[in-house]
Amino acid sequence: MASTEECREALEQFGRNLAGAQGDAAKAAALDRSVSCHLTDLDLTFTGRLRGGRITDIVEQPGPPATKADIRLTMAGDDLVAMVGGRLGFASAWASGRVRLEAGFRDLLRLRTLL
Repeated sequence: MASTEECREALEQFGRNLAGAQGDAAKAAALDRSVSCHLTDLDLTFTGRLRGGRITDIVEQPGPPATKADIRLTMAGDDLVAMVGGRLGFASAWASGRVRLEAGFRDLLRLRTLL
């Protein structure tokens, strides 16, 4: 099982990856939305802000998200680390139910280029 620190580092790496995005991915990353990532195995939620192609203001809190973010991810910590590390594709993880993504329809259309 991935540790809290490994998951935090994976989210920070994902933010760095977004900052280097090009083309359509850069446009999708330019959203200004609240983000939450609930890690079911750790019963922990990271929240932050996707703004200007970066995830900023990352805060860790126990349990499920206290408020409903614009973009909500739910998964196990190992899956987060594997996705960011390139060992697990988002599409296959989502299709198999290992990852859940909730967002408004317009955001989902824009986010598909990132995932």
